[in-house]
Amino acid sequence: MNVKSLAFAGAVVGAAALGLSVMAPVASADPAAGDYRVLAGVGSDTTQDVLNGLGDSVDGGTLIASYDATPAGNIKTRANGCTIARPNGSSQGVTALNNDIDTSAGCLDFARSSRGVVTAGDDLTWIPFASDKLTMAVRADSPLNDTDGLDVSTAQLKAIYECTQTTLNGSPVTPLLPQSGSGTRSFFLAQIGNPTLGTCVGTMQEHDGRALTSTAHIAPYSVAKYVSQTGGLVEDVHGDTVLGTIDGGEYSRTVYNVVETDRLGEAGIADTFVGAGSKVCADTFTIELYGFGTVTNCGSTALTGEN
Repeated sequence: MNVKSLAFAGAVVGAAALGLSVMAPVASADPAAGDYRVLAGVGSDTTQDVLNGLGDSVDGGTLIASYDATPAGNIKTRANGCTIARPNGSSQGVTALNNDIDTSAGCLDFARSSRGVVTAGDDLTWIPFASDKLTMAVRADSPLNDTDGLDVSTAQLKAIYECTQTTLNGSPVTPLLPQSGSGTRSFFLAQIGNPTLGTCVGTMQEHDGRALTSTAHIAPYSVAKYVSQTGGLVEDVHGDTVLGTIDGGEYSRTVYNVVETDRLGEAGIADTFVGAGSKVCADTFTIELYGFGTVTNCGSTALTGEN
């Protein structure tokens, strides 16, 4: 995350801690019923809020329709037909886009993804638009915090998620992971060495701090989501969680909008996502407002894959 984003993040979190309001637009969730925009997208929980914000700010709120990862149920993305099950997470979003392409349904135009390519190929293109930090969350009242807050090593995390290490800072620890299909889940597990998960690992909806109901709980959490939640930009579901560090810092990751490679030349797709001058890449204010950092390769079409 760049200096400007870090400064804004610190200001937002600080204001929230003091009970002050942050003067910023609050992104809507799904477009209102009957509001069918040009480009419809689904997928990642991590980037749903910033895409909602971009949906509101770009072209006066007429271009990008971003549908949240939750709650479970159906969404309708076009005026005629196109009622589909809501995808929850990056992988489900990418799968939904693939299915849409395979069936020529025409219901989706992009998928939000907080992870990169899993299977090589060229059917889809992962277009970077921002960067995020991932770290660990615990409850504020947890003894897992030491006097300076939580700091855990990558090696400790691997052992904790293998359930071979059951205490941290002398206290019991119970690890939680985001739901299956989450890009945060797959990115985090790769960062800690793809451990064989033990039976002690629980499941939660990613970036929902209310799931940390025990002082023993620990879970990966997006810094950008935390900034948005505690800063009054979106519904605040951080609960009683606080963020710690990993090896004294955080894991950095790029986040993407995924599109069909064969559609890169279409004006709507190209103008919105492709190149540093695209409408999404140009809206650095909104990207940084939601706690994300800008990336030098914003709009690049170099990364392709199947899923």
